[in-house]
Amino acid sequence: MRRFLRPGHDPARERLKRDLFQFNKTVEHGFPHQPSALGYSPSLRILAIGTRSGAIKLYGAPGVEFMGLHRENNAAVQIHFLPGQCRLVTLLDDNSLHLWSLKVKGGVSELQEDESFTLRGPPGAAPSATQITVVLPHSSCQLLYLGTESGSVFVVQLPAFRALEDRTISSEAVLQRLPEEVRHRRAFEMVEALQEHPRDPNQILIGYSRGLVVIWDLQGSCVLCHFLSSQQLENVCWQRDGHLIVSCHSDGGYCQWPVSSDTLQPEPPRSCVPYGPFPCKAITKIFWLTTKQGLPFTIFQGGMPRASYGDRHCISVVHNGQQTAFDFTSRVIDFTVLTEANPEAAFDDPYALVVLAEEELVVIDLQTAGWPPVQPPYLASLHCSAITCSHHVSNIPLKLWERIIAAGSRQNTHFSTMEWPINGGTSLAPAPPQRDLLLTGHEDGTVRFWDASGVCLRLLYKLSTVRVFLTDTDPNDSLNAQGEDEWPPLRKVGSFDPYSDDPRLGIQKIFLCKYSGYLAVAGTAGQVLVLELNDEEAEHAVEQVEADLLQDQEGYRWKGHERLCARPGPVHFEPGFQPFVLVQCQPPAVVTSLALHSEWRLVAFGTSHGFGLFDHQQRRQVFVKCTLHPNDQLALEGPLSRVKSLKKSLRQSFRRIRRSRVSSRKRRPAGPPGEVQEGRSRAERTGLQNVELAPVQRKIEARSAEDSFTGFVRTLYFADTYLRDSFRHCPSLWAGTNGGTVYAFALRVPPAERRMDEPVRAEQAKEIQLMHRAPVVGILVLDGHSVPLPEPLEVAHDLSKSPDMQGSHQLLVVSEEQFKVFALPGVSARLKLKLTALEGSRVRRVGAAHFGSCRAERYREHHLAVLTNLGDIQVVSLPLLKPQVRYSCIRREDVSGIASCVFTKHGQGFYLISPSEFERFSLSTKWLVEPRCLVDSAETKNHSRLCDRPGPEKASGRARWVKGQVAFAPAPAHPTLPGVPPGGWPESPSPVNSAHPPSSASLPPFVCPTLPCKLVRRPHSSRDQGFPERGA
Repeated sequence: MRRFLRPGHDPARERLKRDLFQFNKTVEHGFPHQPSALGYSPSLRILAIGTRSGAIKLYGAPGVEFMGLHRENNAAVQIHFLPGQCRLVTLLDDNSLHLWSLKVKGGVSELQEDESFTLRGPPGAAPSATQITVVLPHSSCQLLYLGTESGSVFVVQLPAFRALEDRTISSEAVLQRLPEEVRHRRAFEMVEALQEHPRDPNQILIGYSRGLVVIWDLQGSCVLCHFLSSQQLENVCWQRDGHLIVSCHSDGGYCQWPVSSDTLQPEPPRSCVPYGPFPCKAITKIFWLTTKQGLPFTIFQGGMPRASYGDRHCISVVHNGQQTAFDFTSRVIDFTVLTEANPEAAFDDPYALVVLAEEELVVIDLQTAGWPPVQPPYLASLHCSAITCSHHVSNIPLKLWERIIAAGSRQNTHFSTMEWPINGGTSLAPAPPQRDLLLTGHEDGTVRFWDASGVCLRLLYKLSTVRVFLTDTDPNDSLNAQGEDEWPPLRKVGSFDPYSDDPRLGIQKIFLCKYSGYLAVAGTAGQVLVLELNDEEAEHAVEQVEADLLQDQEGYRWKGHERLCARPGPVHFEPGFQPFVLVQCQPPAVVTSLALHSEWRLVAFGTSHGFGLFDHQQRRQVFVKCTLHPNDQLALEGPLSRVKSLKKSLRQSFRRIRRSRVSSRKRRPAGPPGEVQEGRSRAERTGLQNVELAPVQRKIEARSAEDSFTGFVRTLYFADTYLRDSFRHCPSLWAGTNGGTVYAFALRVPPAERRMDEPVRAEQAKEIQLMHRAPVVGILVLDGHSVPLPEPLEVAHDLSKSPDMQGSHQLLVVSEEQFKVFALPGVSARLKLKLTALEGSRVRRVGAAHFGSCRAERYREHHLAVLTNLGDIQVVSLPLLKPQVRYSCIRREDVSGIASCVFTKHGQGFYLISPSEFERFSLSTKWLVEPRCLVDSAETKNHSRLCDRPGPEKASGRARWVKGQVAFAPAPAHPTLPGVPPGGWPESPSPVNSAHPPSSASLPPFVCPTLPCKLVRRPHSSRDQGFPERGA
């Protein structure tokens, strides 16, 4: 049997790989892209959001999340929970109805689709006859009333979706039961509203678009009373006691209709246009809610003066003489009001207003004076300003974590102290084993710090760099500034603000040292800021240093945008990260690479023209290096230049084709064919000596040095390694360019006692030119044990072992086309993996990560996580460069998603599936962050806002519905809480490096709380059209 095995196939290694690697898309962070519907269950305290792509997302207490995807990629139009049950009905824009249910299996809840149904009319009927406009779930949970464009109300029985034709309420039947004077007014058209009587389930309210509202008796099939308005009807609200109906209309007004025994009320006793007398836009939805204090809450959407405020997206709240129009920066999709959940209660007593806007979710506290907003623990608007870059930092020390939270809490004083009101279900996910930060840079010059430790992505702190520069707007100006007597009483709410004062403020690179608290931020206009964490307010001047990257070049003229003007004199800074030095690159091109070494107090930066090194302790420039090629004129135009030379682009394309043809003719054999063929075969054998099987390689054309942007600096890397000789190691800086060149500079950093007296010196020691001139995307130095060098100060804090400085070090250079290992200090090639030649893909992102075994607690391996332009993720071993596993993660057409991907140190990753959502994935069997939650139907028996939740000890697993399939994963039973877990954060485990895998005899019994026992193929997000493998 041994001879039939593929060469290099090791069964023991394959088993070990199954213990180390497993691909899972675990959770989506952020706000759903293109929301289209909102639903809420008062009994479950669960919120549902539907999107245009057909996704349904349910949210409860922090950590309680479910997601379902309709089989059809149609937009969800309406979502309705069945009263008191863990079931909901969705209406899509293709007029289909879908029944979903939350079912408890094995101690956990799963969301799955039970039935689907499309309302059909009689043969030959117009499509509008059955086009559903309104859905009303009856309190019996057995019937659905469906209002249509034809004016008829159809009745469907649940859960089988069986149409009850004998119970249909046609417009003709209603017309026959109305007085004669009403029949001639064409009062019907489509059904706009359906409401059940709050106290009597045998009565429903039907509102027609022409202004007619009737109360229909279901048992007697008759009209109990009707109301007729002269304005087009938009929506209605039935007061809790059933004695008052409030209707809103297209003229921006609303009417109050007392319900009495009189069958006819020609005119409403009271009509009101809140923002009249000038023409106003329609009020599309209204709530009339009673309180114990006697004065009701009136909450409505729209109604603003058409001429002056017709473009505003507003929801107004009126109560006790106070009126506020909450102004949103994006279109309002829908809203609801959280009230007393017990239907037998005498008053509504609203306590929160929940608004689903197109770009964010806003919750308003209605019980606190001033009606402040409530800070959401999830559904964060990540794209409040467009995301331009991201940076992940693992295992944050507790002291730094607490300081960041303290600085962020001072920024949240405008939020309400109310606990998050949408708190249904119980999160059973284990407590995060460590504290992780995800930093996002934005177009408006801000950096946001997110808690990425668990399922919920929570905003901790926001840093703004705008104060350092002179812009058109004053940072002290308030967006809510408005006089007290202004009318309408507008108040801006929400964090979404897509407009940037100056595109040059955009953040392009971020680098945070978690041990020292130093932060480096680089922007679009060549600005590099070095910041330090300060717990107190400060007012000081930011020192400015200019770095001229073209100082030795002549004849170049920058055609791009101008530099940002720094603010002169002292600047006031809030507690948090405060800048103390500004390095301005000249020309002011986009900063393309950034590296910070807090132990040496050095920061390196690179642009399309070159790179430089700055000593931020002495506030002194160490050196600059120009990498600009003489023929590279496009690098001088800048990303914001409006004028691009079409002739120049065409000329360069033709030149490239001509060079390719000339080079192919030059490569024709000039000597004896046998000699050439022998040399070629010898070269191929040498290049593939480390590959087990030799597949057919693609022909790769070498790039020319005259191609555009060859001097573009792609990566910068600090390392303490052997650069000059094999006896003494020294600090070094490595830089890789777009033209396949690697520069190595030897640094001389004075000791700590003379650090301020002696300057840091640098000298170029090496220069490597890759043969194909492929862009260098990553540089890594491995110690004597073939382990990546630790981060600065990591060894000093006893969080990593000291690197092996006895054995020979190795340099790993990752280009877009291949991986290559060099021996240091001689820089002789050892190993090579040709990715492009073998697979036709190019490297886009690379990161070093360690993978732990789910069987052996202390066993781990160091590998490279690689993302290609095809959207595939591969794991490549170090230092042998052996491909381990390969998964399909991102669609190859999703260029923005591939460009936004960031890897973590523990084999996880994030990428943008939409401008507002991060998809989180894991390559490790040991590190898995995903929601595990329980929504028990027993909770519906208690209608109070506070109830006893089932303990986490009842849960042993989690289930997720995806396209009709359920993937079940056993899970540990631990509750998760927002903020710091009870008992404090666990100590970070000391990393353990092992050069040899454990033997089978030394492995403990298999216990893997995060390894799924059933593998399915599923699209986790609406943008993933493929079906990636769930298991390794």
